Amino acid sequence: MHIVLLVLGVVAGLGFWWYRLRAAHDAAGEVVDAVGRMRGSMRRKKIRNQNQLSPLTAVNDPIVAAATILVAVATDDVALSTAREKTIRAEIDKLTSPDKLEEAVIYGKWAAAQIDDAAVVIDKLGPFLAERLDGAEKHGMMTMARNVCAAEGPDLPLEAQRFRRLTQKLGLEVH
Repeated sequence: MHIVLLVLGVVAGLGFWWYRLRAAHDAAGEVVDAVGRMRGSMRRKKIRNQNQLSPLTAVNDPIVAAATILVAVATDDVALSTAREKTIRAEIDKLTSPDKLEEAVIYGKWAAAQIDDAAVVIDKLGPFLAERLDGAEKHGMMTMARNVCAAEGPDLPLEAQRFRRLTQKLGLEVH
């Protein structure tokens, strides 16, 4: 009888420790899965951010860059009003030919729609314009942005911040 109890005790002990090791293995597997999901999520976020910026990295023309910034500032958390779009077209028309105007405005509207934060557009395209524009042209860009925002349309809650950021990114003095 005592041998049977000893065998049952050993079997029960082995069963208990086997169950505990299996539970530890499952817990470790869940941790590894969670880490893998987190790494995958971070990788996907990085790719999303890169893809989000891709319309801006393709810009290699100052006219298109200016149009994109103007549209982004004019549509910062609001819809682009007809008056603001006309003002953008009028401002860009002063700089280029009619066919280039249409291309620049269409691309600017598309790129600004892809990126929902005007600050990102300014951060990416501001230094591009700063390298290619002289002082008078930089001030002209600021005047164009002010004219667009002054056109009839919904209030732009972050207008002052966007102007300050654009001024900084163009390399102009901030007052």
